[in-house]
Amino acid sequence: MLKLFKLFNNKRLFILLITLVMFIVVMGFSLGTRKSLSWPENFLRDTTGFVQNLFYKPAGYVAGLFQDIRELSELAEENKRLKILAAQYTIDKANYNFIKSRYEDLQEQLHFTKAQKELYKYTYTNAQVLSLTTEPSNSTLVIDLGSSDGMKPNMSVISVDGLVGVISKVSNFTSTVKLMTMMDVNDPNSQPPIAATAIGKEGKTFGMIESYDQETGMLKMNKIPQGDPIAVKDTIVTSGIGRLYPQGLTIGTVMSVEEGQFGLTSTAIIKPSAEFQDWKLLIVVSQEERAE
Repeated sequence: MLKLFKLFNNKRLFILLITLVMFIVVMGFSLGTRKSLSWPENFLRDTTGFVQNLFYKPAGYVAGLFQDIRELSELAEENKRLKILAAQYTIDKANYNFIKSRYEDLQEQLHFTKAQKELYKYTYTNAQVLSLTTEPSNSTLVIDLGSSDGMKPNMSVISVDGLVGVISKVSNFTSTVKLMTMMDVNDPNSQPPIAATAIGKEGKTFGMIESYDQETGMLKMNKIPQGDPIAVKDTIVTSGIGRLYPQGLTIGTVMSVEEGQFGLTSTAIIKPSAEFQDWKLLIVVSQEERAE
């Protein structure tokens, strides 16, 4: 019995030694500089890769499925919103057509002249900026449209953001645009004052934009009568009164409203919508069949 126990212990020791030797050999192969893996490493790596693919691929498919479901849900919601917008556009378009038709009928019934019918019909022409001068006493730019393109003095020039100025001089192929930054009520050579109103308050708000402050970069809207509902954050646009500036051109946003010198009128400080720099492309707005 004792001999059997000793033999068993010797076998365990022998197996332990063999295992240790194999471990050292494997470590030697692993740590050494080799161009290829040993077969145990290849077997282990292939087995691990197979198991990873077995679990990771289905997991990836499931994750992708949930991602696709979420994107489909978002797409469905966006589709709903677009359908609502399309329906609103259809209704608005129909209402516009009804109003336009009614307006034209009233024009005929009231015997409007051709000039009156063309009063609020504008044309828009793209213009390339050729040069820009930003001196306070001479804030002008030159565009690549002239009399040969139908340009005339006092036509309004806008950017995508708002009113920029008016055409002051015209040659055959170019025109000079006088910017709003030159506006000064005391300077007869500056840009003409602008009759203005506020969006949503047409017929209730009125004033004249007469000057531009070079230091603050703000416009001043004067001659606002008492009780006028003009307020901070109102969007100011051209009123069309006087026909020098087409109706509805964006000018800027009201930053503050102050009481006038004698308390009979108010003055609004307007931040221009157009930024007077880095222009490449502008738009000339003109009225069809405009009476001179």
